[in-house]
Amino acid sequence: MTATTRRSSRSGIRGGEALSGYLFTAPMLILLGLFLVVPVLMALWVSFSDWSGRGSPLSGDVHFVGLNNYSALLTGGGLAEQDFGTALKNNAWYVVLVVPLQTALSLFLAVLVNRQILKGRGFFRTAFYFPSVTSSVAITVLWLFLFNSTGAVNKLLSFIGIKGPNWFNDPDGIIHNLFGAFGVKTGPAVLTGDTALGVSWWDWLGGPSVAMTAFVLLAVFTTSGTFMLLFIAGLQNLGGGVTEAAMMDGANGWQRFWKVTLPQLRPTLFTVLTLGLIGCWQVFDQIYTGTKGAPGKTTLTPAFLSYQSAFNNQQWGQGAAIAFILFMIIVFFTLVQRWVLAERKVSKRRMRGYEVPPSGTPIVTPTQPGPDKEGQR
Repeated sequence: MTATTRRSSRSGIRGGEALSGYLFTAPMLILLGLFLVVPVLMALWVSFSDWSGRGSPLSGDVHFVGLNNYSALLTGGGLAEQDFGTALKNNAWYVVLVVPLQTALSLFLAVLVNRQILKGRGFFRTAFYFPSVTSSVAITVLWLFLFNSTGAVNKLLSFIGIKGPNWFNDPDGIIHNLFGAFGVKTGPAVLTGDTALGVSWWDWLGGPSVAMTAFVLLAVFTTSGTFMLLFIAGLQNLGGGVTEAAMMDGANGWQRFWKVTLPQLRPTLFTVLTLGLIGCWQVFDQIYTGTKGAPGKTTLTPAFLSYQSAFNNQQWGQGAAIAFILFMIIVFFTLVQRWVLAERKVSKRRMRGYEVPPSGTPIVTPTQPGPDKEGQR
């Protein structure tokens, strides 16, 4: 058989395999196109239109309005901009607190239950993971009872002499409350005079409200178990050779974890941070079940504001615009996170220390002081 015949035979087989692959994946591609791609494109059109929610968004009564819906949210100067700025501020503090806390806690739990000397590891893994499989609505309702003004949390705080706040009815920011304890009630003019998205910089820096802090604790409680399993899988895939070499070099437990274990968990860490970031920016069901943005819109989030604008206020264009702005925020922070966690190339200057000299080049080694001739005698 000639080379041309063998090449045509292989290309024919590969062509048949490609056709079979497309036939097997066609049903899923069709479903994704109908229920994912088409709705996303229609929502994108709605964000640039004045659709009122009645009839088809593709009908002749719907007009193209350009960036009006986006400008009303970002530069409009009215209530829409102020609400969006408030929701963005609340959600930003939520992300800043939840993502590091849940990542650190899940990694700590994974290292804890992955130890061979721990008895009952299966029980602890199940116990830590159980809140993650519980309905978010049920957990939120339970949280409302626990963090009530007369709930179990305030009862426990009273045992140690602390008067607990009225958690879900306190709109004050925790940083503002901290400043208030030292007599600082208002910020400087440079922070109270200037605004961003209709919200003063003093309010941006006020931290999450007491009510939003309760939702932060809820998110950490319910998501750490899921990410713990991801870290356990990553820990169990690590080779023990590098760790044993570090032990032979005299590294202590913290040095082995920080210098050896954690760098090898970089892919798992990126996955956990990415999933946590996306989940935090899309928080909706806890807000809808719990407070609906109250008190004083301090638990309002962009996802809930998008729902409220579209379904309650019939401003479907603004609701779709909020969703796409939120999408761009998630993509931006995911790319930044990927850049931060990317492996850096070793510089040429540092690589010279690891290069093997060419054959024939004498290797200069530091000489050790030896006994002198008198000592040799």
